[in-house]
Amino acid sequence: MFEKQQSILSKHQQDRAGVGTQPAMASPATSGSTSLSPGARAHLEEVRNMIEQKSAQAAVAPASTTPRAADDEAGSRLIVGPDVKLKGAEIQDCDTLIVEGSVEATMDSRVIRISQGGAFRGKVGIDIAEIHGDFEGELTARQQLIIHATGRVRGQIRYGQVFIESGGILSGDIQSTRETTGLKSTSSTPALPKVVATALAS
Repeated sequence: MFEKQQSILSKHQQDRAGVGTQPAMASPATSGSTSLSPGARAHLEEVRNMIEQKSAQAAVAPASTTPRAADDEAGSRLIVGPDVKLKGAEIQDCDTLIVEGSVEATMDSRVIRISQGGAFRGKVGIDIAEIHGDFEGELTARQQLIIHATGRVRGQIRYGQVFIESGGILSGDIQSTRETTGLKSTSSTPALPKVVATALAS
């Protein structure tokens, strides 16, 4: 009886000694959880690309608050290049004139845009004038006169509304057409005969 109990105790000790020596079995839950099917991987990549595109769009800087003359793709357009000089002309049937060179002319049209480095001298009746360069003469902007930071406008100037970016210069005989027609002017610049109006940085 004593020998039988001793044999059972010895076997129990052997079983306890061998518990830590057996290799661990991988859990079914963890063995297959990290593998993705090709379809799932493609869907995950598509979602990641959509997130990156939306982040890039959100990082775009806000547009400038300075007004800009709208491009009229359907109308006729005349571009005077940087090395071109046009003198003594009367420009007709042109919806948009873009001046990158030098022009001495008269015109009555819809839009004139003088680029930086461009110059116009003469008489202009226009709906919208956008000035990055130099203008000298008689200008009537029936709707808007937009002078950017590099713009210089001198002469007899009439306008419906005027916008002057910091650094832009407007000088001469200046008056709002709304005042001349008896309407109360809503422009930020009142009629200023023979003065120089310069937009200063705040």
